[in-house]
Amino acid sequence: METREHVVAPKKPILTPKAIIHQNFGNKACYVVEEVKEVHQTECPGLNIPQMGPCLYRCTLQLPELSVISGIFKKKKDAEQSAAEIAIEKLGICPETIDPTPQEAQESLVARIAYIFSEKFLICDHPLSGHIRATLWREGDLCGLVPLSVIAVYDAKIFSLCRCINPEVESDPFLVISYIMRATANLYQFLATSERHLWIRRQSPYPQDIIESLMKEDDGSQECIQVAAIRIPSSVEQSIEDLTLHISLKEYYLDIIANELGFQDAANILISRSLGKASSETRLFFAAPKSYLLDLYSNFPNGKETLYFKGSLNARASYFAGQNIIGDAILATIGYTRKSRDLFYEDVTVRLYYRMLLGKTPGGIYKLSREAILASELPSKFTTRANWRGSLPRDILCMFCRQHRLSEPLFSITCHPFNTLSGLSGLSGSCLKVAESCGNVIESVNGVSVTTPKSSDSELFKCEIKLFSRRGDLILQCSPKDCYKKQNDAIQNASLKLLSWLNKCFKSMIVPFEQLCQTADNFNIQIYYENIFTDIFVGQSTHNGQLDAIQCNKLVESIYRNSSCDMLGNIVNSLKIEGPYSGVCPCNGSLPCIRYSVSLAVEGENVKEVIEVCDEFEFEVGLGAVVFYIEEVVTQMSVGQYAHFTTNLLTSDLIFASADDSVKMPSLLSSKDCCLEYEISLIKVTEPPEERMEQALFSPPLSKQRVEFAVQQILESHASTLIDFGCGSGSLLEALLNYPTSLEKMAGVDISQKGLSRAAKILNSKLVTNSDAGGQWTSIKSVILYEGSITNFGSQLHGFDIGTCLEVIEHMDEDQACLFGDVALSSFRPRILIVSTPNFEYNVVLQRSNPPSQEQEESDEKTLLQSCKFRNHDHKFEWTREQFRQWACDLAARHNYKVHFSGVGGSADVEPGFASQIAVFKRDWKLEDDVLKHADEHHYNVIWEWNRKIE
Repeated sequence: METREHVVAPKKPILTPKAIIHQNFGNKACYVVEEVKEVHQTECPGLNIPQMGPCLYRCTLQLPELSVISGIFKKKKDAEQSAAEIAIEKLGICPETIDPTPQEAQESLVARIAYIFSEKFLICDHPLSGHIRATLWREGDLCGLVPLSVIAVYDAKIFSLCRCINPEVESDPFLVISYIMRATANLYQFLATSERHLWIRRQSPYPQDIIESLMKEDDGSQECIQVAAIRIPSSVEQSIEDLTLHISLKEYYLDIIANELGFQDAANILISRSLGKASSETRLFFAAPKSYLLDLYSNFPNGKETLYFKGSLNARASYFAGQNIIGDAILATIGYTRKSRDLFYEDVTVRLYYRMLLGKTPGGIYKLSREAILASELPSKFTTRANWRGSLPRDILCMFCRQHRLSEPLFSITCHPFNTLSGLSGLSGSCLKVAESCGNVIESVNGVSVTTPKSSDSELFKCEIKLFSRRGDLILQCSPKDCYKKQNDAIQNASLKLLSWLNKCFKSMIVPFEQLCQTADNFNIQIYYENIFTDIFVGQSTHNGQLDAIQCNKLVESIYRNSSCDMLGNIVNSLKIEGPYSGVCPCNGSLPCIRYSVSLAVEGENVKEVIEVCDEFEFEVGLGAVVFYIEEVVTQMSVGQYAHFTTNLLTSDLIFASADDSVKMPSLLSSKDCCLEYEISLIKVTEPPEERMEQALFSPPLSKQRVEFAVQQILESHASTLIDFGCGSGSLLEALLNYPTSLEKMAGVDISQKGLSRAAKILNSKLVTNSDAGGQWTSIKSVILYEGSITNFGSQLHGFDIGTCLEVIEHMDEDQACLFGDVALSSFRPRILIVSTPNFEYNVVLQRSNPPSQEQEESDEKTLLQSCKFRNHDHKFEWTREQFRQWACDLAARHNYKVHFSGVGGSADVEPGFASQIAVFKRDWKLEDDVLKHADEHHYNVIWEWNRKIE
């Protein structure tokens, strides 16, 4: 394993160019961003296809002294930063780092505390000044006493200065209190502190006129408010409890919270960092243990500056806040803000508590973004934005890092030239494996590229992700080996791989963490153990490795990811599917849309509480985007049908997070006969394209397997010329350029001008790029594209060594497909002809079709086939194995060819055979020298042609 010394942590942040300009010019700096549209013509000779480039931006920065113009960038903010950087260079401004030295920070800390207790700060709009004003309402000796924890938590500048003195403050925020006490000692003539309590007050009171004006402002305030809060007991054996805080606005609210925790005042109350969003006032409040006070006043003997709590660690609250919390804690949303001098407050319910807890996990973030806690799951694959439902993987990863107080993820994008693929097995799914080579690296944080190399169709992308703590310590490094044609696909799939492993960790917290880490290699993840425990799994080792708070997703991984259909009967009870069978059923890759409701019910009693309802919920079949049993039930239904079932797989945390009113939930959950009751209606099904359906079931997809089959035939045949009948957008011809074959000439013919235009652009880019790079690995000397129908004879297509016709004939009428076979073998006469077409019988597997009635036996093949549809709406027919074999044998016999059968996807020995059935026609006789003349010979139009330059 790579040691930590080899990892370069990110540099300390510096002021951005825009921040420097703002420091020097403020509102006098004016940025004007204009959009630049780039239109260029295709490089393909003979084609004039205008291509709209990406949307680009240029920025003009106007300053009192000068005006500058940036270059052109993909993002507005990059253009603005560039303009600011140019201006800084011209003005000769020297950037300064944000962080001062520790000595400078200590001096600034003393000055900041003095300012906080000044008259000027008291009347300004600042969260901390709101606390200071509120303490003036306190009676007797408590008047004007400001808790130290309040100063440590509510002033960001103080926290930043303390972090410069000691970076450990980031992981142990309560250390800030000790530095405030040290700094206050230098202000003994101005401020007073206590040796037994954590507070500060001014030596001299504020001027009376200022106090009177502040009191007058607050006279019209509401007398008393009630704020709902949550008590989190330190013992995991006790349940969390609802709590109502009765707060008078002429009292200090922290005193009320202190009373709930068993103290007279707020002096010894500690406050956590904000939870959830950075601007949130949701925090945990708890009592500082006596051991903490002793550590504070011991002046850290032996130079040790880490405070250790001695007492009962509150595991749930500690995980929630990401810092150690002792004893009972109160979770509340209350405090002062910059926007208003009135006390801000919101209710914290049990539902909010569990939703926030759920949001700490990667899968939980996805559930919340879809608003389907009891139905959705983090999908196992990232396909495209159109088919991905919920927050994108990169966004989920960024949210996860913010929730766990980590730095923004560091994405490293590596560009690789599209070199020769190593072996036929290198093709897979949506990614391609390429030979290792040095590429350009783009360092980006949160998806923002620092440098963007010129992209082309011949480039592939890899993405590596690093997670750092706020202190700059490397925690995790994910380095997937897969390459992608699009940079965004590389980022999203790498993010999903890292999220999937993290999600597995959070779902398996009862398993020893060391054992779980053994799976990291399967995800191409490197773990830095000394950092991951303190920065992500805070408190994980508490209570013998079982942290109750983290088990918010108790639905065990093996049930949802590794279950088989046989387990459905053990999970789902009383399944009933009602309504007429419409024949429109979900299949792999399709997008079913359902309406569902989930209720908490007690079997045998008329007791039911609805806890989650969704009128329209769409998911992609085959990606694990929903819990296992929901997908299994939906794939048994047809559009218009209704399903009802129950399950005993209960998870109280998810139920509490879903339920709007959780008052009745505890009593229902305590019943032994309690269950979850699902009601599902299948509204509609969006059928997938044929390729999407195949990708959901086959890896590599059938389209890739067909290419591999054709390439293998070409290698064995030693053919020098090839014609692709129905070449479309040139996918086969493009793929052949990646292999060292014996081919010298390739041609493609198709009736679609649009498809040929795409093929010309792709092939030209690849051939030109390889030629410019001096690549001589391919023997190809000529490539040509023709427009025309493959059922018409033309001497231009006569006499090729090998012909291919992959997944084409089913797009024609059956009589035209038969005509093509006759013309190909009687007139075009290739030495070898490869024809592939879907096996209609395999649609039963692809579409997961079921008999319309359960009374019919599953072995009734005719019934199964009747429930199947063609794989593509553009298919005119699809043949069974018997029909295809009959057509091919008759064709071969008529034209003196031999034929043998094969296929890809599935197996010939296992029903229902191959998914794509293939016939390979071969002739042993030599082709006559004279070209067969036809009175109705068709002339094919040349759309595009490429020939290797001879030097």
